[in-house]
Amino acid sequence: MGAIMLQGTGSDVGKSVLVAGLCRALLRRGYRVRPFKPQNMSNNAAVTVDGGEIGRAQALQAIACGVEAHTDMNPVLMKPQADRTSQLIVHGQVRGTLGSGNFRSARGQLLGAVLESYERLKAQCDIVVVEGAGSPAEINLRAGDIANMGFARAADVPVLLVGDIDRGGVIAAIVGTRAVIDPDDAAMIRGFLINKFRGDPALFEDGYRQIEALSGWRGFGVVPWLEDIARLPSEDAVVLERTAQPGTERTIIACPILPRISNFDDLDPFKLDPGVELRMVPPGQPIPAKAALIVLPGSKATIADMAAMRAQGWDIDILAHHRRGGSILGICGGYQMLGRHIADPDGIEGPAGTVEGLGLLDVETRLSAGKRLERVEGVALGAAFGGYEMHIGETSGPDSDRPFASLGGNADGAISADGRVMGTYVHGLLASSPLRAALLARLGVDGGVADYDRSVDMALDAIAARLEEHLDIDAIVALALSP
Repeated sequence: MGAIMLQGTGSDVGKSVLVAGLCRALLRRGYRVRPFKPQNMSNNAAVTVDGGEIGRAQALQAIACGVEAHTDMNPVLMKPQADRTSQLIVHGQVRGTLGSGNFRSARGQLLGAVLESYERLKAQCDIVVVEGAGSPAEINLRAGDIANMGFARAADVPVLLVGDIDRGGVIAAIVGTRAVIDPDDAAMIRGFLINKFRGDPALFEDGYRQIEALSGWRGFGVVPWLEDIARLPSEDAVVLERTAQPGTERTIIACPILPRISNFDDLDPFKLDPGVELRMVPPGQPIPAKAALIVLPGSKATIADMAAMRAQGWDIDILAHHRRGGSILGICGGYQMLGRHIADPDGIEGPAGTVEGLGLLDVETRLSAGKRLERVEGVALGAAFGGYEMHIGETSGPDSDRPFASLGGNADGAISADGRVMGTYVHGLLASSPLRAALLARLGVDGGVADYDRSVDMALDAIAARLEEHLDIDAIVALALSP
């Protein structure tokens, strides 16, 4: 049994996708593979088969491996909930809060939990593909590190360094990493990958060889720009706007990008539907008046995002949209915002108190410390779906007598008396083609919708095939399995 770890010269160099693609490539070669990320920071999460939560990227990587997502795949998850604090999730469950004052000391104490999960995964497979976080070049964060070299050295896992050529300066990024990190950390790096190359890779041959000469590390290949990434679930970066194809008229679905937006990959299936134009609305821009549906997404801090919505004037846009006959769907935190009030008597999200919601659903929410984490199946709008709940608080009121969904006999969510405002606590339900088709039919959108799960699986196969073509997979396997 072996392992290989991908670390990056910086954030957003494409590690998550490369790990997913490599996992699928190894699976196609007949290996039993598991993904692993010691520490992640993201508000996009998924519920696992063992009833916990992990980063959305690791859930995707589990799909690439052909296995169920498990909390061992991401033992430490930090979910930012304010500028200087994050909720700490360990082995899938809330452990407390990390702030700027206790971040380093608390993080260093989690290495044991990380190694426990890693050893359990190793026992299940032939190869563990590990994803680092940020960059080992952030030497100011090296003390107490569990995400990059702190883990690699503790677990004795060889590392490949990923550089992003699309952002420029990739030679300096890779060679500079060698220059600034500790020599014992540098010894863990066995080679590098170049990612996101546009054009003819032969044009970079001289630069590639110069990196090898200056760093002393061998290159394992140059990965081209992967168009199929667009079909994968979003993790850390929100695509602000999707431009309509010239000459087409499509139904606009709009979603405001709130400061603490979470699980925005819920909306990704709309990107594949030919009759839909999904617009993610950034701060400073109004919600389009032509939108047929406004989706209020999940939030890591509902009350703070409610205030941000009012500061942007989006509450005015949403109420005007409703007066014009438009439809609104709130998911999780977005559902809570649609109600009359959100009460936080115990100060779960901040100072204790109660704030007004949008008042479009006759329900109220009371936040509480207990967190619901559960996979669910049900029926909504006459269509079957699957998804997961991940929320704090309970919502009730007269409109909940018209539930949005039935979850095995249990009611979920609410629908307004006019049928145009809907709220649900279930994430991931829009991946269901029948449910999405039923929702779009209410908006007057005709035609088929894409099979989202199949599209994701096909994208993983396509990315794996590209990695087989452009990376020395044989050498990577040999490195992972070397004693």
